[in-house]
Amino acid sequence: MNIEDIKTLGELKKTNYKSKSIKDELRDNLIKNIKAKKTTFEGVHGYENTVIPELERAILSRHNINLLGLRGQAKTRLARLMVQLLDEYIPIVEGSEINDDPLNPISRFAKELINEKADKTPISWLHRSERFAEKLATPDVTVADIIGDVDPIKAANLKLSYADDRVIHYGMIPRANRCIFVINELPDLQARIQVALFNILQEGDIQIRGFKLRLPLDMQFIFTANPEDYTNRGSIVTPLKDRIGSQILTHYPTDIETAKTITAQEANLKDFQKEMVYVPELAHDILEQIVFEARESEYIDAKSGVSARLSITAYQNLISTAERRALLAGDKKTTVRLSDFLGIIPAITGKVELVYEGEQEGAAKVAYSLIGDAIKNLFPEFFPEIEKLKKETEESPYDEIVSWFFNSQDGFELLDHIRDKEYRRLLDSVTPLDDLLGAHQPNLTKQDSYFVKEFVLWALVEYKQLSKYRFTEGLHFKDPYGSFISGI
Repeated sequence: MNIEDIKTLGELKKTNYKSKSIKDELRDNLIKNIKAKKTTFEGVHGYENTVIPELERAILSRHNINLLGLRGQAKTRLARLMVQLLDEYIPIVEGSEINDDPLNPISRFAKELINEKADKTPISWLHRSERFAEKLATPDVTVADIIGDVDPIKAANLKLSYADDRVIHYGMIPRANRCIFVINELPDLQARIQVALFNILQEGDIQIRGFKLRLPLDMQFIFTANPEDYTNRGSIVTPLKDRIGSQILTHYPTDIETAKTITAQEANLKDFQKEMVYVPELAHDILEQIVFEARESEYIDAKSGVSARLSITAYQNLISTAERRALLAGDKKTTVRLSDFLGIIPAITGKVELVYEGEQEGAAKVAYSLIGDAIKNLFPEFFPEIEKLKKETEESPYDEIVSWFFNSQDGFELLDHIRDKEYRRLLDSVTPLDDLLGAHQPNLTKQDSYFVKEFVLWALVEYKQLSKYRFTEGLHFKDPYGSFISGI
């Protein structure tokens, strides 16, 4: 018999169905997944050896959980993925506001209905996707919102006195009975509201306007909190913190490969964008390195954090910059250029919190310097490190390139909106670049080589071997001393 065919309490009893608490559901299904080597938290990367084992231990311990971490660390996603550990369907008393278990009713409505109809009590089935409730903690949240209040309209319609508990309107938490309930940004919740959670977490009873209802709510609580909130906006009151079983610290990706996986997964690019714009692997590396640089920058507030959303939105901006350029130039397909990275500056400035020194520098200038820092720090992974000070007799693999710019009186211009064919012709004209790539990156594809050539030029600028000027229509590269000497 399919569960959809079970319509009454009597039919449910015949199936030998046994009630189970939500924490036991989560625990039992996690045990099945672990035994079957099945990944529970699909799509979460970088937490395999840190956060996820701690989260699984908390579930096995039947704990309520607090996920503590900076913004953009997948805290809410982890909470939502826990829904996959619930049973696919559970029975509820039909019409119950608080998802009463037919075999273990707790509300007055369900108890009276079962007393009246016995085995003929109608039941319905609740899918696990409907067993998730979420509330963002804001200063205007009230006890009535999350616990409940007396409803005067209900009292008037049913002609009940305020002494009758049927006049109660249940809040979000009782209505999420037998569900996962998430409170995001817990420190933002006023202390008096946090106090209202004490008994729910410990004893399961709630109090509304003088009604002390013994409602043993069956819930899995998950809280999320940002360490910044503890000083800027509020804190978790100590008795509430004491009632939360496990506090788990989240973190940002620790390596570029993990960060690239997350960005590619979350960017949600359209198929025609993927077909139109080719992105060299080095461009992916630079994009993620920019975010790593931001997290270490003296101009950016580390306590606020640099969200993983920065790399996602920056990647979307990068693709859109190349796409727009190709559309203007009339190219059907294009490859991302390093100059396209200037198009991600709005994504950076919108995602970082600057300290005083950063504000003095200016958001756009800080963002531009992050791009330069990322190029500079990645460069030694692909080419010999550029020595700032060397003896005159020592040869550098970059001497020929610098000499080419020294002998080029007018410098070298890369305009923003030139067609790909002209872009490649210009970079091919700097012939020493081919020798450098042949010696140190011989396995590069033709398509990737032009991005790497531009990468070399930008790196030489960062190491003060060349100079670069931004003008309205593009970039101008030149030898930093050539124009001075020629003037003499």
